[in-house]
Amino acid sequence: MNRSNFSRGILGIIAATLVMPVAAQNEASGYLEEITVTASKRQTTLQDTPIAVSVVSASDLQESQVQDIKDLQFLVPSLRVTQLQSSGNTNFLIRGFGNGANNAGIEPSVGVFIDGVYRSRTASALSDLPNLERIEVLRGPQSTLFGKNASAGVISIVTAKPGMDETTGSAQLTLGEFSQVSVKADINGPLSDTVGFSLSGSYSERDGYYDNLAGGDALNELNRFGIRAQLLFAPSDSLEVRVIADLDDFDEACCGVANLRNGPTGGLIQAIGGNLVPEAPFAYQGFYDFTPTNEFETSGASIQFDYDFNDAVTLTSITAFRTLDRFDNADVDFTSARLFDPQTANRTDTEIDTFTQEFRLAGSTDNVGWMVGAYFFDEEVDQSTGVLFGDDFRLYADFLAVAGGGGTPGVDPSPFGDIEALFGHAPGTFFAAGQGLVDDSTMDDQAFSIFGQVDIDLGDRVTLTLGANYTEDEKDVTFNPTSTDVYSGIDLFNDPTVFGVPLPTVLFGQAFTAATVPFNPPGGLAPTPANIAFVESVAPGTSAAINAGVAASITGLQGLQFLPPNVGFPNAVESGNTKDDDTTWSVRLAFDVSDAVSAYVSAGTGFKASSWNLSRDSRPFPQDQAALEAAGLNVANATYTTRFARPEEATVYEVGLKALWDTVALNVAIFDQEIEDFQSNIFTGTGFTLQNAGRQSTTGLELDVRWQPSEVFEGTLAATFMDPTFDSFPVAESVDDDPSSPTFLERISADLSGTQPPGIHELSLTAAGRFSFDVGNAAGYLRFEYIYEDDIRVIENTPANIASREVSTINASAGLAWDNGLEVMLWGRNINNDEYLLSAFPSVAQAGSFSGYPNQPRTYGLTVRKYFD
Repeated sequence: MNRSNFSRGILGIIAATLVMPVAAQNEASGYLEEITVTASKRQTTLQDTPIAVSVVSASDLQESQVQDIKDLQFLVPSLRVTQLQSSGNTNFLIRGFGNGANNAGIEPSVGVFIDGVYRSRTASALSDLPNLERIEVLRGPQSTLFGKNASAGVISIVTAKPGMDETTGSAQLTLGEFSQVSVKADINGPLSDTVGFSLSGSYSERDGYYDNLAGGDALNELNRFGIRAQLLFAPSDSLEVRVIADLDDFDEACCGVANLRNGPTGGLIQAIGGNLVPEAPFAYQGFYDFTPTNEFETSGASIQFDYDFNDAVTLTSITAFRTLDRFDNADVDFTSARLFDPQTANRTDTEIDTFTQEFRLAGSTDNVGWMVGAYFFDEEVDQSTGVLFGDDFRLYADFLAVAGGGGTPGVDPSPFGDIEALFGHAPGTFFAAGQGLVDDSTMDDQAFSIFGQVDIDLGDRVTLTLGANYTEDEKDVTFNPTSTDVYSGIDLFNDPTVFGVPLPTVLFGQAFTAATVPFNPPGGLAPTPANIAFVESVAPGTSAAINAGVAASITGLQGLQFLPPNVGFPNAVESGNTKDDDTTWSVRLAFDVSDAVSAYVSAGTGFKASSWNLSRDSRPFPQDQAALEAAGLNVANATYTTRFARPEEATVYEVGLKALWDTVALNVAIFDQEIEDFQSNIFTGTGFTLQNAGRQSTTGLELDVRWQPSEVFEGTLAATFMDPTFDSFPVAESVDDDPSSPTFLERISADLSGTQPPGIHELSLTAAGRFSFDVGNAAGYLRFEYIYEDDIRVIENTPANIASREVSTINASAGLAWDNGLEVMLWGRNINNDEYLLSAFPSVAQAGSFSGYPNQPRTYGLTVRKYFD
């Protein structure tokens, strides 16, 4: 997008949005209610909070049939949530920035907090969200108040406190498509005059909508339950203590993967008895030789103390312990061929234990409000992951070698039978079932920060806010790979064969003998120096041509060394330690233009500590190669990429406008945001490529309008316009999408500087309308939602003509509520059956093929809810 056109477009939108509220006041009626937020860790109203924040109420979540936090993106256009190969592999982005997914060494750039407690991995934030009050989405860096992993923004989930007046509760039943059954119930009330409690639970199940044509279970199912308990102690007006314990359990078959491009290996898959559904991403069906496993349990407890000293100073303490246990096993080739062992096809077993402690002291005088605090974080990660060959891989490898010019597959002599013999291995050794790569890793992460913020009133209408945060973060990591892939452990160019010479020498001799028969050298056909000289005298260039052919053949065979051995650490060269520190700051000037309109200008920075790659794509840095070789730590076929990504630092400049009239609420933010050394984490099918992306920036506008001209109608429009750019990304994992290139559709390193980052839409918007009406003694409503995102390339490592995305989705619901607490709601999500891809990647061990994750198709259902008191 041209930046000057983009700027003119922003100014036009601002002008239009400023004119609309003025017109709306002709019939002012005051139907809009103020919204309470705690975005600044103080309770204020949304319109009085000079921060770019979106708020979603509990009623909006219910009527929109939001199942868990990943569905929130349909209500907040600046938020993007992507689910990949497992139920817990979910990635959050705000304004196009964010990372994490299920690489256990990476904490997300978007911090998720539930009742003030940080959830360090996205899987631990997925739940059915009971007893919600609201969800706040803070856009842009929030490191000053929220710490080290909020460089892109924050999602703050606030649940209701237990009631202290009377016992109330609710029960809910949802029946939906694909045999969905969801049950929720809660009860809360007083145990005494000073103690309140709440207890809630949920259970959801649904058949999968992605059929396995090989006869296994359908994928993308739901099977989860959760329970949450709270106690609230209020022994005096000065002290409040809140204790929360929760548990969520998931056991689901997820997630369906579609073939986007059926490359030359598709026919080979079928030749060995496997199958796939070619190039039909929205058929919602495929062939899998086993049902994936996604099991995880997240649980924890927290205690919060709030004590008021003479109504002038408040001390807050939040202590939390959390555990995430997770086991995933996916069919990484996504065909019915048994290329990988179904017990460990792509197994990941992870345990994460987290302790956090926060202290805050806040107070105010006549013209100054202040807050100081400290935060401590201690986490232990223990992970084992492995991928092992299955029964069909040897035959598949034979076919791949034949396709590259080898012998007859599946018979002796096969392409690999000769190589096995040359290196002294028994027939059938290479690619034997059960061989592969297993990685065991740990990470200990300790961090602390101190922070402060002060709000200074510079007169009746102007407030200056200054904030700062100092953070230290230290990680100690171990990585222990075990390779049993015999073939991938052979250096085909340099390891000696049974003849005592390397393979190129053997192959040159064989080729020379065959090629020189017509010349009848006087010394025979052996590749002696004399015979080589003779052949060169009568056919110059013969030796060079033979050598080139041998090198090309061996290089092709190297391409089938899918799981090369790795170097463990810490070692003499790699310490396995990173220690980072940073001071982030924020400055904001807010001005009340009138009683209804306020404006602000702000600048701030964010920080995210180093992230470690704990996937099997974790490899030494290229600059460590010489030292590793000198220390005798090199392994055969060693590859060099990255172990970790350096810290990322964000900077944002923002101008905002907030207004609340009788019938219209308007929030506008214009921002210029960049992240230096953005941590790019790209899914490759069996692991992740983690690297720093130089600098990524975006200039944009966010618009949020609520309009309620009468009691019977409320409309909302939220839109985000952005111009994202990789300002600097000189060495990126990409794919060649030039059909005229000799490396067409191959993975390459490319300079993406100056290009638009894939996966980030220039325009995203959500519009909703809610009509209220009465039917007899029941209050009814009808709600429509429209979600639009313009067309973009999905991800760097898949061509845009294979994987692009444009979203145009309609959701709807209708409900009736009676005075006796009974509610009935009909709902439909994606009722227009919009089709788009969530993500994509090069197919595993299938060069030239690409796979992707299709979105959820149309679903609908009925929800019945009963409130009681």
